[in-house]
Amino acid sequence: MPILEVEKLTKYFGGLAAVKDVSFAVPEQHIYGFIGPNGAGKTTLFSMIAGALQPSAGRVRSRGKDVTGSRPFNLVKSGIARTHQVVRPFRAMTVLENVQLAAHFGRRNIAGVKAAREHAMQVLAWVGLGHLADTLAANISLGDQKRLELARALATDPELLLCDEICGGLTRKETCAMLDLLERTRQQGTTIMYVEHDVKAIMAVCDRVMVLNYGQKLAEGKPEEIQNDPAVIEAYLGKAGSRKKGRTVA
Repeated sequence: MPILEVEKLTKYFGGLAAVKDVSFAVPEQHIYGFIGPNGAGKTTLFSMIAGALQPSAGRVRSRGKDVTGSRPFNLVKSGIARTHQVVRPFRAMTVLENVQLAAHFGRRNIAGVKAAREHAMQVLAWVGLGHLADTLAANISLGDQKRLELARALATDPELLLCDEICGGLTRKETCAMLDLLERTRQQGTTIMYVEHDVKAIMAVCDRVMVLNYGQKLAEGKPEEIQNDPAVIEAYLGKAGSRKKGRTVA
């Protein structure tokens, strides 16, 4: 059974369909990528799955259970967490306090302060921020804020992690390091859905890719299939679509 199934998911804003009749299934322990032009509906799709937006139509199922329209808090408790395209840490709190707070509200139901702190420190070590635990979130770089955003989501112990442009604004070196971190996270058993504008980043780590265009599914398949799909090349990738999948991100 897929860890997530989406059936004809649709979202209207007024008379405009931001997402229309999108269906797909995410296999467990895969990295499933989403690409598309600006305004294609990628973040809207994520927001409906994560409970931040109510769908106009369609269904979302997690391990066969209908979770359509569930509140984000309940979805986090059930093992679905997300990062956000625009990072908004609690700037007046330390890096550790940001992650510790997330740990209290995750799937493990960690009530004790000491236990939550220990769990948060483990997550910070995992994402490479242990040395910044006592630093105010306001005082760390954008690259570290992106890692903090990921750490807060991971502290909830998700089975399914939705990453929305986690590499946006990062340098090439930071992007490569983030992709390695996503792959290591997947290897530890977490399924990842990944939206990114950087096509090469998506192609480098994803097992399967969906292309959205004007709110609808244009194509779906393995990275090499997507890169060579004439409809995708015409709509989005251009000549760059012929490049082969690889770890290097330029």
